[in-house]
Amino acid sequence: MINRRELFLSSAIVVTERVFATNRWAQFRGQGSRGVVTDNPHLPDSWSTTKNIAWKTKVPGRGWASPVAWDGKIFMLTAVSSGPVENAKKGLYGGGNRPKPPEHEYIWKAVALDFQTGNVIWETELHKGVPEVGRHLKNSYASETPVTDGERIYFHIGDLGTYCLDYAGNLVWTKLWPAYKTRYAWGTASSPIIHENRLYIVNDNDDESFLAAFDKINGKEIWRVARNEKSNWATPYLWKNEQRTEIITCGTEKVRSYDLDGQVLWELGPMSSITIPTPFSEHGLLYVTSGYVGDKTRPVFAIRPGASGDISLKPGETSNESIAWSWPQAGPYNPSPIVYGNYYYTLLDRGFVTCHHAKTGEEIYGKKRIEIGVSAFTASPWAYNGKIFCLSEEGDTFVLQAGPEYKLFGKNSLGELCMATPAIVENSLLIRTDSMLYRIQKD
Repeated sequence: MINRRELFLSSAIVVTERVFATNRWAQFRGQGSRGVVTDNPHLPDSWSTTKNIAWKTKVPGRGWASPVAWDGKIFMLTAVSSGPVENAKKGLYGGGNRPKPPEHEYIWKAVALDFQTGNVIWETELHKGVPEVGRHLKNSYASETPVTDGERIYFHIGDLGTYCLDYAGNLVWTKLWPAYKTRYAWGTASSPIIHENRLYIVNDNDDESFLAAFDKINGKEIWRVARNEKSNWATPYLWKNEQRTEIITCGTEKVRSYDLDGQVLWELGPMSSITIPTPFSEHGLLYVTSGYVGDKTRPVFAIRPGASGDISLKPGETSNESIAWSWPQAGPYNPSPIVYGNYYYTLLDRGFVTCHHAKTGEEIYGKKRIEIGVSAFTASPWAYNGKIFCLSEEGDTFVLQAGPEYKLFGKNSLGELCMATPAIVENSLLIRTDSMLYRIQKD
């Protein structure tokens, strides 16, 4: 009988077209929103502020948007204040609401950097003005990760506008948005996605929630559907399965699947009262979750293709015809989970990791504390070379052994606040801190 370790190793070496590492990382969490690339011995597993640093470049302003990259260029969104900005605080805490807008002017910028050197190629001003709405102290005015198709880059700020730029930094089209109210003025964070010739945006707010499709060439709105949701922060997912292509959206009330014309295919609930993690798929299953730390409902669902109507579980059920497996209290608050090999890993904000079998939901190991005293994780984990990487808000990346046995290999420290999820490009790791972008590569 094959043991669990052998099963992991055999599954981890399977290479599919969805998980190869290239010079392209086009959206939040990369290809398929998965945060996983094929094993590559040239990718780094240890670093510091001086070790294995190809370059580091100071980034003006603040933003928790992840970097994206395509064929030698890196693109980032940032918001630069003309006045003092309160320092972000680490950890889970009360008192972070800042409903009153700042009184000083901001400049929202799109920035392009050269992948080889880290030099700024261009900066394009997207908007200049005093923000109309506040932001939670842990959020930023530039938290949405841009998306690119290799010809254009799409920068989106949910309560300000959507901006399409060409690769020279020229503005192609703009779609302005009202400053919708969000819960306690926490702000926005859901990133845009692209499929074929369309750009898709979810904006769940306290005024007028919707999902909309736009022509990515000219910005023309193709359709918009209202959503029975209040504020949420989850990025949508384009699920191309064996039966059809679906737009998956997570919400507080329901997880919903839409067809490419905006019609609801199926829905599922209940979810956590705050929804942040991004859905993704692997092994023919769709994984959706949400887990606000103050809730009893923190579910994880693994969903089969072909669902229709309301597929919610009945009391006492953990699976049905459409749901392969579920756990009622296993979801994370901020970080999105990953599947690596045959295992589904969850990084919890308070510094614990869990592991389940990705196909069956079997618990492989329960909560393992990464390090005593470390209890703040916002960035999503990533994986390669038999390792799971977890970046804390302190700027420490903990390197864990992948597979059925938990083991901490080590810790890599940058010594600065980190909330943006990194990108993996060619043989390098791109990590955005509060003030810098690091390109990390083996010397």
